[in-house]
Amino acid sequence: MDSRTLGKNGPKVSRIGMGVWQASDLWKGDDEQIVRAITRGHELGVNLVDTAEAYGNGHSEQVVGRALRDIGREEFVVATKVHGANLRYDELQRAAAASMNRLGVTEIDLYQVHWPDPWEQVPLKETMKALEKLYTEGKIRAIGVSNFAVRDLEEARSHLSRTDIVSNQVRYNFLQREIEEEVLPYCRKNNITILAYSPLAQGALTGKYNRGHVPKGDIRDENRLFAPKNIEQIEKVNAVLGSIARRHGCSASQVGLSWLLANQMVVPIPGAKNEAQAEENAGSTKHLLTNAELTELDTAYELVDIDYLPTVPDVPIELVT
Repeated sequence: MDSRTLGKNGPKVSRIGMGVWQASDLWKGDDEQIVRAITRGHELGVNLVDTAEAYGNGHSEQVVGRALRDIGREEFVVATKVHGANLRYDELQRAAAASMNRLGVTEIDLYQVHWPDPWEQVPLKETMKALEKLYTEGKIRAIGVSNFAVRDLEEARSHLSRTDIVSNQVRYNFLQREIEEEVLPYCRKNNITILAYSPLAQGALTGKYNRGHVPKGDIRDENRLFAPKNIEQIEKVNAVLGSIARRHGCSASQVGLSWLLANQMVVPIPGAKNEAQAEENAGSTKHLLTNAELTELDTAYELVDIDYLPTVPDVPIELVT
């Protein structure tokens, strides 16, 4: 699988990664199946795994740690995130140590701020200096952020003197493109890689769901994408994704991921609950869309009317420690 470097001089990662938020009670994923999915992804060339201390209050990190022990730490680029409750200098040092313990590693390849301080009580300068200390001590290889607007990125970068931010992990998919207005151009100009979470809009772009069949029993119960009005519009998009998929002999999901992969500065990190999903995600790198197909997709996007869908935290603000 092709690879790319995060930012100017960060770790080299596979063209597509794997998010492991599904190893939490919000998604009701099966740990054994998820470990097998990570293993299968690795066999297909996926080396980037992304988790967070807040996913299942550390449980996701433990599941990733199991996969690392089974396969070999050196085979992976391990990314995790510090929660908004742990952004003070000393708290962040302890949080990093706890994450390394759960992951079973002595170094985190990409350590990210999950969200800017939701209470605006911790100066961003304090957080970034804490991260840079970890970087200079060799405990983390690269600094990343998540869900940062341009003003947050500019301030965060101004407080770093020994390194720079290599990535901004944000929600980005064919339907939800709010980053295209400011964040994406800024990151492109400053060589900050976009790690695209929810690249299939939590399954809305897989073609599996319609007005008569929506996901039930997990965090998507609260996702407005699956409201009747929106799912009706998304059916139109999925029809176009499906048409292009048939030409390529692939799935609608793979077309949705290929749309992101057409942007060289974007690394999608779809989740996978099982080996089949891991195979499908990795396989998307084989299907390059033509300029005509990209235009066809953009035309379809312009014709749908989706209710405004703001970015909201992907985990509760409270963190049980």
